Amino acid sequence: MRIGRNVEVRPLGGSAGCLGMIMFSVLASLLLTLIVNLLN
Repeated sequence: MRIGRNVEVRPLGGSAGCLGMIMFSVLASLLLTLIVNLLN
């Protein structure tokens, strides 16, 4: 996927990209849970 003229974003392939996406989603859900708990 290309953004602008010289910026290209491509998803990471292989096991490293898969692990990275899993870790990112786990961290994002933990952060969201903490934020919601702090707001209540």
